[in-house]
Amino acid sequence: MTEESRLEKRKLLQDINLMGADYYEKFYQQTFLEWKKFVSGDRDIDRSIIPRQVFDSWVSCAALGLDPFANPDNEVLAGALLQDLLATHGEFIDVSRPFMKNLYRFLEGSGFMVSLLNCKGYVLEIFGDPEEDRLVQTARGYVGACWDLKNTGNNAASAVVLYKKPVQVFGAQHYVRMYHGATGCGSPIFSPEGQLLGCLVLFGRYYRANPHTLGMTVAAANAIENELRIRKALSETRVAYSYQQTVISSIQEALIAVDSTGHVTLMNDNARNMFGFPEDADFDGRRLRDIFKRENEQFFDLIENQETVTDTEVRIFFKNLSGDFTLTCNPILSSGKNIIGKIIILNEIQRAKSMVTRMMGATANFRFEDIQGQNPLFLMTVEQARMVSRSRSNVLLLGKSGTGKDIFAQAIHNESDRKNGPYVAINCGAIPRDLIASELFGHEEGAFTGSRRGGNQGKFELADGGTLFLDEIAETPLELQTALLRVIEDKSVLRIGGTRVRPVNVRIIFSTNKDLREEVRKGNFREDLYYRANVFSIEMIPLRDRLDDIPLLADCFIRRYAVAMKKSITRVDEKVIETFMSYNWPGNVRELQNTIERMVNFLQTPVLTADLIPEHIRRPDEFFTEVETRPEVDRTMLLRLLNSKMPKNRIAQKMNISRATLYRKIKQFNLQ
Repeated sequence: MTEESRLEKRKLLQDINLMGADYYEKFYQQTFLEWKKFVSGDRDIDRSIIPRQVFDSWVSCAALGLDPFANPDNEVLAGALLQDLLATHGEFIDVSRPFMKNLYRFLEGSGFMVSLLNCKGYVLEIFGDPEEDRLVQTARGYVGACWDLKNTGNNAASAVVLYKKPVQVFGAQHYVRMYHGATGCGSPIFSPEGQLLGCLVLFGRYYRANPHTLGMTVAAANAIENELRIRKALSETRVAYSYQQTVISSIQEALIAVDSTGHVTLMNDNARNMFGFPEDADFDGRRLRDIFKRENEQFFDLIENQETVTDTEVRIFFKNLSGDFTLTCNPILSSGKNIIGKIIILNEIQRAKSMVTRMMGATANFRFEDIQGQNPLFLMTVEQARMVSRSRSNVLLLGKSGTGKDIFAQAIHNESDRKNGPYVAINCGAIPRDLIASELFGHEEGAFTGSRRGGNQGKFELADGGTLFLDEIAETPLELQTALLRVIEDKSVLRIGGTRVRPVNVRIIFSTNKDLREEVRKGNFREDLYYRANVFSIEMIPLRDRLDDIPLLADCFIRRYAVAMKKSITRVDEKVIETFMSYNWPGNVRELQNTIERMVNFLQTPVLTADLIPEHIRRPDEFFTEVETRPEVDRTMLLRLLNSKMPKNRIAQKMNISRATLYRKIKQFNLQ
C-alpha cells in the first residue's frame, strides 16, 4: 500500500471512530428505548427515530414468532450440503473474493468483517480481523449459516435479500437483542440478466457505523457486478468466436477475406487444403497477389475491379496445377456502410457438378444384385454386363422398350471404378431437336435468346468423372451425332457460344430399341459414331424369351406394390400367372410391372385374381390377330387408341413409349 493510501485509510478510520461515537451519542439510547417499547407490545413508536423500513421489519419478525431475547439458532449447512452450496455458487464466489479482500485490506484493523451471501441468505465467504472471530462464532456468521429474516431477524443481509437495495442496520435497530452491538451495511449484487445473486455485507461494532461504510459496500458490490458482466461478455465473445470458427470450418468452399488494400485477413482450412497451402502457414497481412501466382490476373481483376461477383467461372493457377472454380465476391461493409474489405468464396466446379447431379436426382440406385431373373440366356446377359462394367470402354445396350436397359446402365456404373462419381441419364428422344445440343454440351451466357445468366453446364460436364447414359441414341439428329463423335474422340466439350474447350472424363453408355446397323444403312445414323458406340454391345432379352422368369418377377412386383400401397395380399390366383405366361409382352418387363401396379391399385380383397388383369392381356385375340407382326400390332393399337379420342400423353403411357416416339409412330403409320 502506498503512503498516500495509508494516509487515506488512517483518515477514514478516524472518521469512522468519530462518526461512530456521534451516532452512539445521538441515536443508540433513543433507538434502544423505542425497541424496548416494541418488544413489550407497545406499537406507538416514534417514527422520527425508527425508520419505516426498520419498523416494518420488526413487525415481520414479531409475526414470525421470533424471540428477540434468545440467541438465534439459525440453520447451518455442513458436509455434502455445504459442498453443494459452494459448488453451485463457485463462479460468484471466485469473482467476488478479490473485491472482498481489497475492501477488507482497506478496513483492516477497524474491526469490520466482509461477508458474501447468496440470494437466500446463506453465507458463502467471509473475511475479517482475527480478534473478531469469536464474535462471528457466537453470532453463527460463518460459511454455510443462513441469515434470512426467519432465522436471524432483521439485519443488513436479510434486509438486502428482502428489499433488493442497499441497507444499513445498526445497533438497536436489530430486532434480536444479541445483535444490538453490531452495525451492518449491505448491498445487493445482481447478475448481468438482472437476477439477484446475493449481497455483500460489511459489519462491525455498532459505534463504528457511518455513511462511508455503506458507500464502500455499494461500490464493491457494483465492482463485482461489473466483473460479472465483463466475464459474461467475454464468455459470449468466446462462444461467438467458437460459433464463427465452426461455421467457417464447416463451409465446404474456399473462403478468403481481404481488407480494402488486398491484404488477407482470414483464410479457412478448406482454402488451404484446396490450394495445397501448409496448415501452419500464416497468411494474415499478406497481399493476395503475393500468395497466388502471377498467371491469375483474371482472378485478381474480378476481385479488385468489380464490387460484386456472383458464381463467375474462373481458372486459378496454384503450385504446378490449375483448377476451375466458381467465384463469388461480396464487399464487407463497416457500420457506416463503407467498404472495408471483401469476402471471396471459391467453389470447385467438380464439386458443384456432383451437387447438381444429386439435386437432379440423377443417381444410380440399381445394382446387379437387384436384377431379378433365372433364365439362362438372361443370366448370361447379366454376366456380360458385369464383365463390361470393369472396363472403361463405351457400352451399347440393345433391346426393345421395357427390357431394363436403364437398370443395366445403373448396375454397370455401380460396379465400375466410377461408382463414386456422378451418374447422369438423358433420354435423347424426349428432348426437342433445338435444345438437345444445349442439354448435352451446355451454353455460355448470351448464346441464344433466353439462355441462362452466367451460362449453363451440359450433361457431359455434369457427368465428368462418372457415367453418362444416353438413352434412345438413335433419335439424335445427324448434326448432333457429329458433335458427339468429337466429344468421344477429343474427351472435351465446347459450350454453345463459347470459346474455351473444357476437358471431360466421361464413360458413355448408349442404348437404343432400334437396329443401329439398319439406321446406318438408311443414313439416319453416322457409321463412325456407330463403331465408337459399339465397342461393347449387349443384347437385352425380351420378356417373351424368358417366360420362366415371369413368376419370379411377378412375385417381386406384387410384394413391392403391396407394401407401397399398404395392402395385405395373402394369395395370388394361379390363373394370374397362367395368363401372364400366355401373353406376348410387347412392353416387356416394364409392361408387366405397370400391369401389376394397376392390379394392386384396384385390389379390394386379400386375393389377387385374374379379373384384375387388363382385358388386352386376358383376351389378346380380341385385340390382335395371330398373324399380326409387331409393327402391325403397334399400328392397330395406336389406331384404336387414337379413335377413342384419348389424350396423346395417355396414349403414350398406355403404349409404354415417350411422346416423341408416339408422334414418330403416328407419322410412320400415316395416322395424322
